Amino acid sequence: MFTSKQRSVLRSIAQNIEPITQIGKGGISENLITTLSEALDKRELIKITVLNNSEYTAKDIISELCEKLNAEPVCVIGHKIVIY
Repeated sequence: MFTSKQRSVLRSIAQNIEPITQIGKGGISENLITTLSEALDKRELIKITVLNNSEYTAKDIISELCEKLNAEPVCVIGHKIVIY
């Protein structure tokens, strides 16, 4: 778990990175988990876009992704998710 100061620093870093993937109506697949896991190993901080046609909200998706990836949620802003 992050302190508010640590989370603030990560959010400011995340503003300058591009989303690495999009999650749409297909939801969270094993292939997506593998891809995101590799990206987390390389980058540590990743941003993901949740498309409007997704069945789930960004808040629903961030908790499931963090659980499956053993990662920490940084923030949800609109349709964007940031994970560390």
